Amino acid sequence: MAHITTSVEYAIHGLLWLVDNDKPLSSRDIADLQAISPSFLAKIFPKLEKAGIVAASEGVRGGYRLARPADQISFLEIVDAIEGEKPLFDCQEVRGRCAVYGDSAPEWAMAGTCAIHAVMLQAEKAMRQALAAQTLGDVAARFGSKAPRQFLADVQDWIGQRVDGRTARVGRRLRDQPA
Repeated sequence: MAHITTSVEYAIHGLLWLVDNDKPLSSRDIADLQAISPSFLAKIFPKLEKAGIVAASEGVRGGYRLARPADQISFLEIVDAIEGEKPLFDCQEVRGRCAVYGDSAPEWAMAGTCAIHAVMLQAEKAMRQALAAQTLGDVAARFGSKAPRQFLADVQDWIGQRVDGRTARVGRRLRDQPA
């Protein structure tokens, strides 16, 4: 895992709106709800779908839903879906380039894992374990206990209006088309 980018943050925030939501949301709906770039978010959700984190449905009432319960989706899965399983540290084997060695480093200098790389591997392992231990459900529960009930109700109303609005717009377009 390399540097964790904004894509991961946007993905996790977007996924939180799908927890306990009975209506599929388009990536545009999710982006608009959070005032983030719809085109940027539209590039993120197919990665989540490919990883089996969300399921997509097409059509006017289509969008994304969680593919499985939120308490079965770890932060590590989300990070890996977005960033890939890249190492945190890319060891360049600098230890073998010391000017004192000339063109070839001695065996003792190159034997085993580089001590610096070992520390970075340990740190990556700890970070991956911490991310694997946290689920989308854990964070949704913390958010749900912090947010006022009225806010959560307002969000559900907003979502309902968005989905109903998409349906109404398509219905009008179909009615207005010549037969």
